[in-house]
Amino acid sequence: MRLTLRPKKRLLTRMFVTSLCIISLVGFGLAWLINLLHAQNRYNQTTSSLIAKLPIIAAEFRENNLIPITQAREGDDVDTQYIMATCNDDYDSLWRSDYAISLNLNKICEQYQSIKDDLPPFYLNFGSQSYLAYLLSIDVETDIYHLLILQDASALKTELNQFNRLTYFRLAIVLLIALLLLISAAYWGMRPLTQLQQELTLLHRGQKNSLSQDYPVELQGITTALNQLLSQSDARQTRYQNAMNDLAHSLKTRLAASIAIIDDTKLNQQQQNQKILEQINDMDHLVKYQLKRAMLGQQGLHLQQTQPLPIVKTLTQMLEKIYQHKNINILTNITDDIELPLSKGDVMELFGNLLENACRFCINQVSVKVQRLNNNQIQICVEDDGPGIADDIKQKIIQRGIRADTQSPGQGIGLAVCHELINSYGGNMTINTSVLGGAAFVIELPAVTQHQS
Repeated sequence: MRLTLRPKKRLLTRMFVTSLCIISLVGFGLAWLINLLHAQNRYNQTTSSLIAKLPIIAAEFRENNLIPITQAREGDDVDTQYIMATCNDDYDSLWRSDYAISLNLNKICEQYQSIKDDLPPFYLNFGSQSYLAYLLSIDVETDIYHLLILQDASALKTELNQFNRLTYFRLAIVLLIALLLLISAAYWGMRPLTQLQQELTLLHRGQKNSLSQDYPVELQGITTALNQLLSQSDARQTRYQNAMNDLAHSLKTRLAASIAIIDDTKLNQQQQNQKILEQINDMDHLVKYQLKRAMLGQQGLHLQQTQPLPIVKTLTQMLEKIYQHKNINILTNITDDIELPLSKGDVMELFGNLLENACRFCINQVSVKVQRLNNNQIQICVEDDGPGIADDIKQKIIQRGIRADTQSPGQGIGLAVCHELINSYGGNMTINTSVLGGAAFVIELPAVTQHQS
């Protein structure tokens, strides 16, 4: 079995290596340039000192009656303390000083020709010894002659090597500091990403609902988009959960009505079948309505005009069967021509929850009234003769899961569904005390409404 190691791809490693390479390249380039400039400067200083000595050299030649200097040839006995040589225009050696001969420096001009096009300083190497060379060209009539003056470069090279080592040592210190700064910058720069990873882990575990707002500007676009996505996801999840809870709540009433119809001995088989079929049709409509609401939200449902009277009559018959042990009298005051600016499913949800709540808490009387007001509003009022609702919990019971009477069965969903539905159509709901003695739920809706998200 062959084991292949594949290192993980890391963005930080790429950035770190790239930055370090760039810094190293620039650093070594600057060090090389500094060393080169320093070597040229020292060469210029040395050659300047040689140039300053040219009058002395010329005087030495004058004493030997060799004027100009280029007249010197091999064999001429010119007493000079300098390492010198003369060349013709082709850099052929013409003469060497006794000092150069004693040092066994041969073919000085020929060696210089091979380096004359390089950048200064110019070094001529003879064995292990190196010499600094300075060229002086002289035009004699139509011919050009060259005078080469050499100087021992050991001290200069030692100095330049020391300077080079010191430069690269300083460069190493700078690179070390740059490395530490890169590590610090990488740690500091990656901290927001580490924080983002930790917060995403907490989000996954359900320990956090959204990302923090204190991210750098470069990441705020991402975190804002993620927060929006999380918000949309939470809203969708909440909508799904609420729709399923509402569906279960609505079906529970229909199932109870179906059981009451089956147990009603006053109905024959055909009548029972007819009423059971009506309940099944209502349940089918509720399922489709709630599934559509879960997918699109309340704003995704189309505006319609629905007559509430037929729906209230159907609900009244169903609830009278369910609560027949109370012998409830449901009074209805709704004209045939009045229409609500709600979809049929919304009307069933609204009146189903309000009437079921009223029947559950009433003694034996419930009133339903729908009327058009002068301010282009439609008012719905559902009252009962039950114990009523205390003022301190009127605003609480329209929240999901909150019930006025914890001893009675229920999930605390119905009134919350009504409140959400009414708000989505731009209406409002208030809870008052009924003239019957119990609670009165008063709803006002604009005659023409627009859905709100």
